[in-house]
Amino acid sequence: MTGFAQLWLQRIAREGFVPLDGAGLEALLHGLADRLASGDPARAGEVGAELVRAHLTDPAVLAETIMLIGACLPGPRTTEVQAAVAAGYAQALREATMAEQEELTRAVLDAHAGAERALRASESRLRAIFHNAAVGIGVSTMDGRIVRVNQAFADLLGYTPDQMCAMTVPQLADASDPPGMWQRYDEMIRGERDQVRMEKAYRRSDGTLVWVDLTSSLIRDDDGTPQLTIAMVHDITDRRRLEESLQHQATHDPLTGLPNRAMIADRLAQIFRTAGRVGLCYLDLDGFKRVNDTLGHQVGDALLVAVAERLAACADTPGRMSGDEFVLLVRDPAGPEEMRALAERVLAALTEPYQVGRQRLRVSASIGVVDSDVRDTSPAELMKAADLTLYVAKSEGRSRYVMYDADRNARQAACYALAAAMPDALERGEFTVVYQPLVSLADERLRGVEALVRWRHPVLGELSPDRFIPLAEETGVIVALGRHVLRQACAQAAEWARRCPDAPVFVSVNITVAQAHEPGFPAEVAKILAETGLDPRLLVLELTESAIMDTDGAPLAALDSLAQRGIRIAIDDFGTGYSNLAYLRHLPVHILKLAGPFVDGLREPAPASGCSVDEQIVETIVRLAHALRITVTAEAVETRLQADRLRHLGCDTGQGYLFSRPLSADAMLPLLHRSDPVYALPG
Repeated sequence: MTGFAQLWLQRIAREGFVPLDGAGLEALLHGLADRLASGDPARAGEVGAELVRAHLTDPAVLAETIMLIGACLPGPRTTEVQAAVAAGYAQALREATMAEQEELTRAVLDAHAGAERALRASESRLRAIFHNAAVGIGVSTMDGRIVRVNQAFADLLGYTPDQMCAMTVPQLADASDPPGMWQRYDEMIRGERDQVRMEKAYRRSDGTLVWVDLTSSLIRDDDGTPQLTIAMVHDITDRRRLEESLQHQATHDPLTGLPNRAMIADRLAQIFRTAGRVGLCYLDLDGFKRVNDTLGHQVGDALLVAVAERLAACADTPGRMSGDEFVLLVRDPAGPEEMRALAERVLAALTEPYQVGRQRLRVSASIGVVDSDVRDTSPAELMKAADLTLYVAKSEGRSRYVMYDADRNARQAACYALAAAMPDALERGEFTVVYQPLVSLADERLRGVEALVRWRHPVLGELSPDRFIPLAEETGVIVALGRHVLRQACAQAAEWARRCPDAPVFVSVNITVAQAHEPGFPAEVAKILAETGLDPRLLVLELTESAIMDTDGAPLAALDSLAQRGIRIAIDDFGTGYSNLAYLRHLPVHILKLAGPFVDGLREPAPASGCSVDEQIVETIVRLAHALRITVTAEAVETRLQADRLRHLGCDTGQGYLFSRPLSADAMLPLLHRSDPVYALPG
């Protein structure tokens, strides 16, 4: 912390008079810097108090300290440390001011009492104290008439002493006066209390506010009867502004000025305590990341500010949660229709074009809308419901709002729970691989298998891929899961090859887009082959058309590297993506797997007029593929008629329930030793 302390010393020294010599100040700051380094708000409060005790009370000293902490000591509790320093500083300064006021009050009271005993001897001393005091002093009668003020008090409020003596105490009241202030004043007038202390605001002659630390004391005669009140005021406006600034920073977003997550949570809690119903719109800007990535964060920030202004015009309580996520709170909405109308207004307002510098931008939003009785939910559950509903709006196409639906959100929450459980499930070995035979359509003998992953969930039982693969892709677990399946499938295929060297079967493994775009994917495949001992010629990697082709149709460079090792590449679900056969001549592709809908179209007998449309499509694909020396596999073959028609059309291999359902590795063993056709196998 030596560097921080030296920079702190330089900042403070340049502010003017410092009541310590250089060595003393340096030693003090080094000790205080060590307390700040702990990040403990309690110790940070002691730092603020020590500054006051060292008489470093110039407001600029505190301001420089707060800014320096934010700049040089970033951390998760930086704001709490800054607030603690300011609070400790303010408390110590107040205590010091109170002590001074106490001394002055005692001096005034002593002087006044002495005046009764020796008026002439003490008159000059009282006058000097009254007129030369740095704090404002005013004397008033029991009926509230101001009879005497010193110059400091008059200057503080922008009047002359004579002008103030023409006023009454109630005329100095302000709407911001603390609750119960005037009740305590009345109690003092009645002699029920001798002193009142508080912070209050006075309205200056020019209409501005000045905050003071006020001490009002009762003066009694020798019989104890109240005679006068004497008020002493000390200007604390700068301190109040600092506190308000820190409070605003803690509760408002620094970019847009909207309430931040903490303040929204506080207002939501207030609504739950005092209202009957609550409405919430949780919105997220569509495609905002693209604005930052293409136009820069400066343009993105300006766009967020403009969006915040429009949201503020749509609702009384907007807030920014984080990034491009905002909320709108509604207290006691009339019902779902009011919330729908609000969501529609927001969508309409946000879609109007924005002029940001030279850029003319448009942005849309997705909104999750919740309207609920406060007795039926809690703030945390309300926010969760709105977040899940927002996710639904995003998934349904964006630029829309969706109203909360309990049943749908329960299903969505279950999906979130599955997604959250996947990493641990992978470590526990809950994901297993089954194998579906691929047979030659010419003789219906086993040629290979496709590795398919299943999740043996301890509570839900065995889950099919459509239940968890999309979640794995969203959460990023898909890369680790794909690596697990590839390793397990290669190890099993290598074991089969050792057991049946005369009739080895290949294993086909699905590869996701995320895996295909991993820079180290070819090296990873090579490592798995080396570790498992599988012949690369017995491995087929299945990728979708979107995974194989970039947006401009260019092949992935990784495919060439994989194909050069002897690994075959298959395009899965061919016909559902690019479906551009012209690209195939430039790609290292060896197998096309016809999409299920084409095969499904071959269930019915051909019409009397000739071939069906699906049959013509399949025949065209097979002929063109064979011209490029690419084999064709048909998926989802379930009937004998489909198999016969596919064989007649020249399709090479097929897989589906007609031949076998997916089998465990052990159940596959008998098939490896069979030389007869694979047909209607059990399982």
